[in-house]
Amino acid sequence: MEDNNTTDTAKNNNKAMTYEDVLLKLEAISIKLESYTDYPQSASNNAKRAIEYKEENGSDCGTRVGWTRARQLADKKPISRETISRMASFKRHQQNKDVPYSEGCGGLMWDAWGGTSGINWAINKLKQIDKNKK
Repeated sequence: MEDNNTTDTAKNNNKAMTYEDVLLKLEAISIKLESYTDYPQSASNNAKRAIEYKEENGSDCGTRVGWTRARQLADKKPISRETISRMASFKRHQQNKDVPYSEGCGGLMWDAWGGTSGINWAINKLKQIDKNKK
């Protein structure tokens, strides 16, 4: 007779993962390989401010990946090269960074991803990492 816990685990392992789930799992693996914590304190502070706003006021803004990023930055957790690359690519949202938190998602999510200091650090760090790998 089959153990129910084994059956339940097998069923859960066969569930289709979302794209965000896959990204989070891959990120966890890559953090073990190489990770960085030298992002500016201001990036952590920006993420903390965004998290505090969401907790106090509620918000439908952002994705689970975005809020995971905010939590990593706020807690000064190590981040992978892939994460740094995603932070750098968030620059495309810069035109919305000045939208007040209460008026839309632009400023809130900009800060969740580290704000200007975090995005600029990511762009420069990515260049540094890739230059050192050559």
